[in-house]
Amino acid sequence: MGERLKILMIEDHPIVRDGCRLIFDRRSDFALIEASSAGEGAAANRESRPDIIVLDLGLRDGNGFDMIPGLLADNQAARIIIFSMNETARFVRRALDMGARGYITKNDDPNTILAAIDKVRGGGIYLGQSVAQALALANLEPASDPLRELSSREKQVVALLGEGKSLAEIASGLDIGYKTVANIVAAIKQKLGIATSVALIKFAVEANARDRHA
Repeated sequence: MGERLKILMIEDHPIVRDGCRLIFDRRSDFALIEASSAGEGAAANRESRPDIIVLDLGLRDGNGFDMIPGLLADNQAARIIIFSMNETARFVRRALDMGARGYITKNDDPNTILAAIDKVRGGGIYLGQSVAQALALANLEPASDPLRELSSREKQVVALLGEGKSLAEIASGLDIGYKTVANIVAAIKQKLGIATSVALIKFAVEANARDRHA
């Protein structure tokens, strides 16, 4: 038997890791390395230099998108497969633009993760069925509105951020709690694939400017 393929899974949910371990155990040519946090994942990548990295985007101690450049800098030969709950076209495009070679979701068939690994190890790119469909539908839209995935309340918060309002001012103006506003902002960043509050405010200002000139 040849050398086994080293796979690093960076995933902070124990149930998900347990399920993936059972799937990987079907393959004698796989050697699984597990990391339960962004910090552990970065260290394991430097130490073990895996061939494949299966990366969750919503880690408790970090954003998966933010990890991609560092993972590839430390291990240029690694091929990254995003393993996420989010299947929006914006997330898929961003992941591929940053250097990921695959994108699958936790709603895909369990065998999808094996197919993705086999595809990217051979130099290909693999997209799960749901994300491939999301990309196809997005490409059919002649004018893609980045705010279309937001609820009316989330759009309202984006507009107020674009006017320079603080979270406290937004909470007061909308007559809702500060924590509620903070949760809304976190949801907006997740949906739009925006990592930081500074980047979100910049986006909001630009969105308001587009609306004024539309």
